[in-house]
Amino acid sequence: MDRSGEARGIGFVARLMVRFPRIRCAVWGLVFATLLLSDNRLRADEPALPLLSGQTTVTFDLDVQPLLTRFGCNSGPCHGKSRGQNGFALSLLGFDGDFDYESLVREGRGRRVSLTAPAESLLLQKAVGQVPHGGGARFTVDSPHYQLLKAWVEAGAPRTPPDAPQLVRVIVEPATVQLKPGESRQLRAIAEYSNGQTRDVTDSAAFQSNDRAVTAVSDDGILQAGEIPGETAIMARYMNHIAVSAITIPLPGEVPSAVYDALPRDNAIDGLVWEKLKLLGMLPSDVADDAKFHRRAFLRIIGKLPTPDETRGYLAEPSSNKRAILVDQLLARPEYADFWANKWADLLRPNPFRVGMKAVWMIDSWVRESFRENKPYDQFVYELLTARGSTWENGATVLYRDRPQVEEIAASTSQLFLGIRLSCAKCHHHPFEVWSQDDFYGYAAYFGRIGRKGVGLSPPISGSEEMIFTAPSGAVKHGRTGEVVAPKMLWGESPAIGENDDPREVLARWVTSPDNPYFAKVMANRVWAEMMGIGIVDPVDDLRATNPPSNEPLLDDLARDFRDNHFDIKQLIRRIALSRTFALSSTPGERNASDLRNFSRYYRQRLRAEVLADAWNDVLGTEDAYAASPPGTRAVQLWTLRTPSVFLDTFGRPDANQDPPYERTWEMTTPQILHLMNSQQLDSKLAADSSRPAKLAQSEMSNPELVEEAYLWIYGRRPTPEEADAAVAALPADIKQRRSEVVDLFWALMNTPEFYFID
Repeated sequence: MDRSGEARGIGFVARLMVRFPRIRCAVWGLVFATLLLSDNRLRADEPALPLLSGQTTVTFDLDVQPLLTRFGCNSGPCHGKSRGQNGFALSLLGFDGDFDYESLVREGRGRRVSLTAPAESLLLQKAVGQVPHGGGARFTVDSPHYQLLKAWVEAGAPRTPPDAPQLVRVIVEPATVQLKPGESRQLRAIAEYSNGQTRDVTDSAAFQSNDRAVTAVSDDGILQAGEIPGETAIMARYMNHIAVSAITIPLPGEVPSAVYDALPRDNAIDGLVWEKLKLLGMLPSDVADDAKFHRRAFLRIIGKLPTPDETRGYLAEPSSNKRAILVDQLLARPEYADFWANKWADLLRPNPFRVGMKAVWMIDSWVRESFRENKPYDQFVYELLTARGSTWENGATVLYRDRPQVEEIAASTSQLFLGIRLSCAKCHHHPFEVWSQDDFYGYAAYFGRIGRKGVGLSPPISGSEEMIFTAPSGAVKHGRTGEVVAPKMLWGESPAIGENDDPREVLARWVTSPDNPYFAKVMANRVWAEMMGIGIVDPVDDLRATNPPSNEPLLDDLARDFRDNHFDIKQLIRRIALSRTFALSSTPGERNASDLRNFSRYYRQRLRAEVLADAWNDVLGTEDAYAASPPGTRAVQLWTLRTPSVFLDTFGRPDANQDPPYERTWEMTTPQILHLMNSQQLDSKLAADSSRPAKLAQSEMSNPELVEEAYLWIYGRRPTPEEADAAVAALPADIKQRRSEVVDLFWALMNTPEFYFID
């Protein structure tokens, strides 16, 4: 009908209504109903997402499933949990479209999606709160999200055609944002498709902030800066693709560029740190004095307190190069190997009740020997990944005895050596990364031909020998489809594996390759964290786009230098230790008091449990007798976490019943403080006739000399004049009657943070 025909029709209806009043109400009702239906139909044609070119209707995969993620329907606390919610289950974050479509459209006898009466669909009624819903109303009837879902049901709830454009990636705009405290800004999520099209998917994307105190983000992508200067990352997720926007809130006030240009640079590390501080408007603290640097270097490089003679010698050394000399001397000392092997024992050493006592002894010995010979890190990892032979002869093979399932070894090695936590992707798409189930099982397939001969695990008495070898055949099946999976690298080309090749060797060459961007980074970050108190990426083995480094250029530079120096761990430690950044004071200044991640100052950290136990013995001149270890064994030399020690357990030694890699906590707790103050074992050491306090009290040393000796042992420095006067005043003039006071002096000094923290 043309427009003139419409006009004649409307005029005819009007004349009828004038002549026949009885039908007037019915006609008006018909008109209003027609207008209402027309309005709904028009709004249904205007969904939340614009249709792609060539797309004639709303479809499940392209348009509906993103909304299920956007509103949390398929999240862990809701229908995405393993058994669903109230009989309705969805795959977590929509990683399995086939399962979700079947569950939504065909299960429940069509109640969830009613094609004959779309508005009666439970999908719509529960989403707007028209019927009881545990998740509450997610949006309103007049929202574009409701209209999109309704349009999809009215169209017959179609799947996306196989030849439809595929989502390639998602970007967030702007990718970097600098805000003032309290300022707001809108983010946009843009989807890019295989046919070159793009569309704004902000309304259907899910946004999340890494630190809401710095910058929060609304469900609609609106940033809201807090009042605290700092930085954070905002994640935008759309259909299992993620993008990140880096947010920076500088300190108020201007610092001239010339100030940063004038900052000293001992090596390239410092310039990269200063550049980041310039971006944030921060300034570094002053350099720590020689005594603090000396003690810090000892504790960070070899895990041992310096003796008074070592401290005096360093403080008296006139050479301008004495810090470099000190670092080289420490790296050459035998304590270095035990200390750093003790750190790696947290990552590799299993429970002896699980794999056997001798097996644990062997892997511990293998790790320690690797650090004694300064084995290149790529060789260290290659030998672990390709280990074969007896668990009683080759300690590296114990890695596979402790991880008999391919899923276990895949999750462990990817986290340890690549900083990629694949364990989530075993069951579903990784919630904060790009890794899928296919990626997980493709990586795990490289371990599919591990053969074993001998008695397997039978805790708590798994004491037998086991042989690890490469079997002639073996397959890994996909956890969801049950199909055999071919080995596939996490990215890049996957080299062909010959009939006589060991798949683990192919994987090991790829993992340790200088071209692998993750391998050098995760180790550089791990060593940086051990030296500086926190990683550039934290946690240290969680490298992902949604957990960005606090200083990406710095991490890239450390990784490059580590590769260029043939993965020499000592050289990496040396470079960090000789930077001005490592030598900074922990005392904050006016423009870095809020800094916790950008290394504008040194971050104090409590001594590692084993180091603190050894420090007590070193200061007091005592020893601990450890079970199953020879006399004189230090805590950092213990070969198993099963060695009984109340002290080590109190100060955060890992629980041997957990699976490595272990993560230690560094907070100071009330039980730890009470243990230092009240432990009978520590008290007996202090009061023993053979202890250092008793020997010093009985010596001919004057009170001022004794106080200096105590300070040098405990703090690695001489006392200030005020401290010396107060301590000497507490000691009796008769040096032959001062033992109890000397014991009290040691006890008081050893119960202060300056003793049990690295400053």
